[in-house]
Amino acid sequence: MVKYIIKRVLYSIAILLCVSLVLYCLMRLLPMDYIDNNFASQITQGIITQEEIDRIKALYGLSDSIPVGYWKWLTAALQGDLGTSFKYGQPVAKVIADHMWVSFGVAIIAYVFQFIIAIPLGIKAATKQYGAVDYTTSVFAMMGISLPGFFLAILLIRIFAVGLGWFPTGGLFDATATLTPVEKFFDILYHMILPMIAIVIGSIGGLMRHTRTNTLEVLNQDYVRTARAKGLSERTVVYKHVFRNTMVPIVTMTAGIIPSLFGGMMILEQVFALDGIGNIAYSALVIGDIPFVMGYNMFIAILTVIGTLLSDITYMLVDPRIKISK
Repeated sequence: MVKYIIKRVLYSIAILLCVSLVLYCLMRLLPMDYIDNNFASQITQGIITQEEIDRIKALYGLSDSIPVGYWKWLTAALQGDLGTSFKYGQPVAKVIADHMWVSFGVAIIAYVFQFIIAIPLGIKAATKQYGAVDYTTSVFAMMGISLPGFFLAILLIRIFAVGLGWFPTGGLFDATATLTPVEKFFDILYHMILPMIAIVIGSIGGLMRHTRTNTLEVLNQDYVRTARAKGLSERTVVYKHVFRNTMVPIVTMTAGIIPSLFGGMMILEQVFALDGIGNIAYSALVIGDIPFVMGYNMFIAILTVIGTLLSDITYMLVDPRIKISK
């Protein structure tokens, strides 16, 4: 186990180095950077000269060649310094730490509801194959998969916020009201209802279909027929024998949950005007904030590697038959 983890960590470090190089090259090859975006109108009007633009770019480290610039960024990042955000004027690590918890709070509750709803429905649809429950869940699953997240979010706002007036159109809390800490907590939960519904509906379909397919495969195994022949109740067969063996493919899907928990959802956070890390990253990307976009993407890459490693280790806990090759 220890040798396997060490090997995977070393592979992960090599992958992260390659990812960082590709990301830096892509960021430097963008048609516009922060300086060009910030001073575009002044350049057009002749207020500022190209020499002054070059001097400013040198101050921000944008005049270096890609290899030199990447080496400077990498050596600083290895020392824990991801640079200072051009847009926000603060260390990148601080901006990420300040805003990722908003995204995490919305996502963790939504994912809990997603698993609570999707997995039982997927199992129920499999055990009642070609029945009313199966067809109904399949229709809703396809709707959730097909509808774009931003369209679903706008639809929810139009119906429940603008039309019925039951919920606010956006924001994290009511900034115009003076609230106690307890009142503010419940006000935040109230503002989070529509975003969480949008996330759950948009992601529940895939997990539901995945669970249904895996359950159908396991139901046809010989040991399931043997369990039934021994006189075990259908509930015991499904939830003790079948369910555990459907968890291995589902564990694979959870590898992507960790980065999505902390990484935010750019489009949905834009639609609901949430001050989460996804919204912040989108605003930085638009203006070519290289330090922040680099730091944010490396943050997501590290979380993805951690999620994949945890997923591989969890395989053994779910199915002891799986052995780790040394």
